[in-house]
Amino acid sequence: MPESVPSMLPLRALIAPKKTCSQLAASEPAAMTIMFRYAMWLLLMPPVFSWLGAYFFGWRLGASEPLVLPAATLTLISIGYFIALLFGFISTALISRWMATTYGANWQLGRHYAFVTVIGAPLAFASLGHLFPHVFLNVVILIPAMMWSMYLLYSGIATTFNTVPERGILMASALVGWLLVAAVSLLGLTMWLWVAGIGPSLGV
Repeated sequence: MPESVPSMLPLRALIAPKKTCSQLAASEPAAMTIMFRYAMWLLLMPPVFSWLGAYFFGWRLGASEPLVLPAATLTLISIGYFIALLFGFISTALISRWMATTYGANWQLGRHYAFVTVIGAPLAFASLGHLFPHVFLNVVILIPAMMWSMYLLYSGIATTFNTVPERGILMASALVGWLLVAAVSLLGLTMWLWVAGIGPSLGV
């Protein structure tokens, strides 16, 4: 089975998701190739856009004046943002591979890295909204992007991992459960660290 993956994988996933998943099903990509050729750049987009938007415009949390933070504080927040995204990407790919045997799916690690890249692409591109970090604007942009990611997950998982659609839906639902647990855990950890004084001062 060839190791090659579709060129411009994230963009092709948005334009022709079914064809992209079929091509992934016929390939055995190397995990590190996916990581450094595609995923790393997608993971860098939200923190970089967030830093730029907050530095030049400030965080707008409502009708009040924007919250402007020092560059050092923004850098600390962006680094934490990137680490959280990196952990989420790798852990989701590993969890997906671990689930594969249960649902009769292909367990080749590179393919799981590629599929997580595909379903994360809409959210990464939607992070362009971070360039103007207003809460309402980002919610309006990110909700449709999240819906598109869920569509890619449920419609493409069975094809990508060579399993029957019924098992694919169950596996996709299990992955959504993992992502929800991880998100809530991250929020709890962030709040605990902030209360403990480990984190930037927002000055509010």
